[in-house]
Amino acid sequence: MAEVSGGGARGGRASSGSSFHYSFGLLPRDQRKGIESVYAFCRVVDDLADEGPRAPGGAADPAHALARYREEVDRCYRGAPTLPVMRELQAAVLRFGIPRPPLEAIIEGVEMDLRQTRYDTFDDLRGYCYRVASAVGIVCLSIFGCRHPKSRDYAIDLGIALQLTNILRDLRADALRGRIYVPREEIEAFGYSEEEMLAGVRNAAYLALMRHQVERAHRHFDGAAALLPEDDRPRLLAAEVMGAIYRRLLRRIEADEFRVFEHRIAVPRLTQIGVALRAWVTGHARG
Repeated sequence: MAEVSGGGARGGRASSGSSFHYSFGLLPRDQRKGIESVYAFCRVVDDLADEGPRAPGGAADPAHALARYREEVDRCYRGAPTLPVMRELQAAVLRFGIPRPPLEAIIEGVEMDLRQTRYDTFDDLRGYCYRVASAVGIVCLSIFGCRHPKSRDYAIDLGIALQLTNILRDLRADALRGRIYVPREEIEAFGYSEEEMLAGVRNAAYLALMRHQVERAHRHFDGAAALLPEDDRPRLLAAEVMGAIYRRLLRRIEADEFRVFEHRIAVPRLTQIGVALRAWVTGHARG
């Protein structure tokens, strides 16, 4: 659902790698094509913030490039987009009735990365997570054909849970770019410091801070599970697979005692396959 691009720095967004394949690979062809067009759009705009001029189709001024993509979103609803990736997105917009606001929110989230590298409170961070992750899930609801009003709340909570998991996984990659997505007031409250995080210091204060972040992520996973409406459960099976894989990632980060500065923690592909199969089988049995 969330996690837009390649799961790279910036606290991540949805991966187009194995977790994407296992989550969405079994969808009907037209839905899978719609999801792929949305993720291609997300990846392009995401790369502009991370890579700037080095990104495919990047410009010297990423903000100017993002403004162009904002215009292209407008053309999806009121004309003909000029960029190939946006023409594919328009086909999905027309086919599935994707609303405009969440697509614009995704661009707003990327724009936030161009102008700030810190978040004072979790409320501040939550707004960012909504734009870069939950908004993607809301777009996907149209493609899945969800109808229940609670499905939107489910997508919001699941998106935040996925984003928080990626923030923990990508602490080192973000620090190398001078970015910190852990709320500043919580860093200070646990007796840690931004300087220590940028240097990758792993001490008692760091471990306590990370446990607090993990507990919050688990609460959002639990919150999403509680909000999942039975009427839309079969339609949200792909999202449930993504959530199951990322909750396994969160638990691996915990089990490794947050050694994310030493190496990148991931869920092995065979484990992802097993998690996905169990989720698909359980979901179909419930259906």
